[in-house]
Amino acid sequence: GAFNDNIFKNALAALLVFQGSQMAGLNTDQIVNLSALLFILPFFLFSALFGQFADKFEKSVQVRRVKLFEVVIMLLATLGFWTGSVPLLLFVLFLLGLQSTIFGPIKYGILPQILRKEELVGGNALVEMGTFVAILAGTIAGPQLAGVEVSWPYWVGASCLAVAAAGYIYSLRIPVAEAAAPDIEINWNIFSETVRNLKFLNENQVVLNSVLGISWFWFFGATFLVQIPSYSQNVLGGDENLMSGLLALFIIGISTGSLLCEKLSGNQVEIGLVPFGAIGLTLFGLDLYFASPATPGTGVTIGQFLAHGANWRIIADLLLIGVFGGFYIVPLYALVQQRSEASHRSRVIAGNNILNALFMVVSSVLLVVLLEAGLSVPWIFATLAALNAAVAVYIYTVIPEFLLRFVAWILANVMYRLR
Repeated sequence: GAFNDNIFKNALAALLVFQGSQMAGLNTDQIVNLSALLFILPFFLFSALFGQFADKFEKSVQVRRVKLFEVVIMLLATLGFWTGSVPLLLFVLFLLGLQSTIFGPIKYGILPQILRKEELVGGNALVEMGTFVAILAGTIAGPQLAGVEVSWPYWVGASCLAVAAAGYIYSLRIPVAEAAAPDIEINWNIFSETVRNLKFLNENQVVLNSVLGISWFWFFGATFLVQIPSYSQNVLGGDENLMSGLLALFIIGISTGSLLCEKLSGNQVEIGLVPFGAIGLTLFGLDLYFASPATPGTGVTIGQFLAHGANWRIIADLLLIGVFGGFYIVPLYALVQQRSEASHRSRVIAGNNILNALFMVVSSVLLVVLLEAGLSVPWIFATLAALNAAVAVYIYTVIPEFLLRFVAWILANVMYRLR
């Protein structure tokens, strides 16, 4: 699903930027910004509503219906590409956001039901790894497919349909996960239900702060991902291949960190890794600022970039920011699933999705403000690293359990050999 979202979003963005005048005759910058808004809007509007569905009904059937809905959406996308209808393609983008909104609470709510307690961290690690690899693959594949010289972009439509069909086929293998709260009455008022979902978060201070920590990570990660293209071009003077390589480094780092979580945590939800991750994000974020060149080159290829010894520090920083991001995010997701009440776990995750979307919107606004103020991309990275340190100090002051578990984890794994 994440792969398909990113194929379509990035193919559409490429078509709007490079063929915008032919497709709509509109301001392409405005359409691209509108596209981002349309995709994220359903998370605000409908997360609370579909969080109720995820708790009330059996989950494997819901997943199959969501994947069939994705096939229908991609048929509409193909029609939109064939007719060159920008309004229809933007509506498809909204529907993809809606599909992700429906799927999110089911995806994270089903894991504690179908995995054993000692498998929960590993399961979340695989989900996070798969999601970020899918984001990277879709980000690269979308513009490539859109750039194929054909009479209309049927390669994009065909690829999206194929991925949606594969998603449905794999959904048939998902085991039954019974309804967590079959007796709840669906509240169709999306505004009052949103408030209610956010109140669920407040029932448990650890869950609330974990959700805030997850939302902060999406703020941090979204800002980094958005700025990497500009960093590779304007700071490093690189070409498109270097940009793809740096994006790949960041994603590979997160994937590696996510998978290492299971080994480092000893198959339990080890929240001591969260402060460890936060420390790494701050240290290597700051080091990326100091490692960045003062004056950019021009047309730097990957080979030229690698040939310069000082650039290996940048490579290590990006990779390790990703690795420590994995240490940070995976235990938080597992902790939210473990500590939230089973009867409304999916609604807690829906509340988490609402806050994630809000933090990503704030991230976009802050980026505009910082860039307007004249800050360079390395300065933005340094600002993020400093803000990350402040957020970490706040969370660990309010919930000392994170910091105490970190100290215990260090003692048990570094100073002693405790089993």
